[in-house]
Amino acid sequence: MDKKKIVVAVTGASGSIYARLLLQELQKKIEFIDCCAVVLSTNAIDVWTYELEQNPKDVIPFQIYDINDFMAPFASGSSGYDVMVICPCSMGTLGRIASGISDSLITRCADVQMKERKKLVLVVRETPYNLIHIKNMQMMTEAGAIICPATPSFYNKPQTIEDLVLTVVHRVMSLIDLPSDQKRWGDR
Repeated sequence: MDKKKIVVAVTGASGSIYARLLLQELQKKIEFIDCCAVVLSTNAIDVWTYELEQNPKDVIPFQIYDINDFMAPFASGSSGYDVMVICPCSMGTLGRIASGISDSLITRCADVQMKERKKLVLVVRETPYNLIHIKNMQMMTEAGAIICPATPSFYNKPQTIEDLVLTVVHRVMSLIDLPSDQKRWGDR
């Protein structure tokens, strides 16, 4: 398996625990990763600090790029990043990406991933969805992105909130072709 170049973007949608656990899982699989870059929106920092009572910049184990750093390597298709995961992905971010608005490093990188026909996974976190959300998800799916709602599963009988969140995180790991400890349907 070739080592992957990955970008993880964190937006201001509620659900910072999804991002924290995804980054921890990626760190556990570092032997499969060439590099992992992280971008945090301004709201992501505020929401993470509120929800998890820690500054994300103090705990993220990978290089963090500023939201306005358009000189970051993954702002260009020539850098050859394989995967981008936006986790959690706010509906505002989804809407800007679906509309082709590249006004931040997050939306620029998503645009790059799409134009280069690379993998883009959007871990959307909103409920309920309105028709605009649904149409934006449809547009992104038709353009080749993967919509992975932050909707946990229960068949593995999670015992903690982290166990529940990991059902989504492990699905994301599978979607980006990295080994995960996901308990699959029918496993005992």
